[in-house]
Amino acid sequence: MARDIWESTSRIETLVDGIFAIAMTLLVLNIAVPQLTAPISNATMQSALISLWPNFFAYGLSFILLAIFWRMNHQQFYAIKRTNTALLQITIMWLLFVALVPFSASLSAQYGSLQSAEIFFHVNMFLIGLLPALIWYYVIRKDFIDEAVSQKRINEGKRTYLILPFLSLVAMGLTFISPSWSPLAYALHPLVSRIIKRI
Repeated sequence: MARDIWESTSRIETLVDGIFAIAMTLLVLNIAVPQLTAPISNATMQSALISLWPNFFAYGLSFILLAIFWRMNHQQFYAIKRTNTALLQITIMWLLFVALVPFSASLSAQYGSLQSAEIFFHVNMFLIGLLPALIWYYVIRKDFIDEAVSQKRINEGKRTYLILPFLSLVAMGLTFISPSWSPLAYALHPLVSRIIKRI
């Protein structure tokens, strides 16, 4: 057995949980309380809140996507019995892009009508989606998967971990048609996931 193989994955899981907790919390800071000038009425407050809908949309979408990514990682490391330096490095690189989500979500909220802003967000999502797929293929090759995990589960992971990178590419393509509507591509995740599981 190689010298850099570690038996425990708990420290990696703890780091992942911490980064996700911070990133998901920071998302709400992109929604600033409206600064209204007197006289203030219900109508002006309602108008101000409605004008914030891009921020609420970016917050909700990013929060849900991060929750999916966190669950994906949790499922992966439940099946991974040991780790090594390379797997740690890949995971840290993945977390680098996870921590970037509050910024890319804010960019999307403020400049969602611009293609470059939405592409930045989708590239961020693509990289966060791609690296777990690479992790899965890596741990399979290194035989880090627990023996109790079935071959069906392993093969299913090879497909399901590619769903979000695929949807990110679809979203990038949609920016050439309508940048502001391109994030709706991620709404296809439940449908695509259900189709993949039936294959």
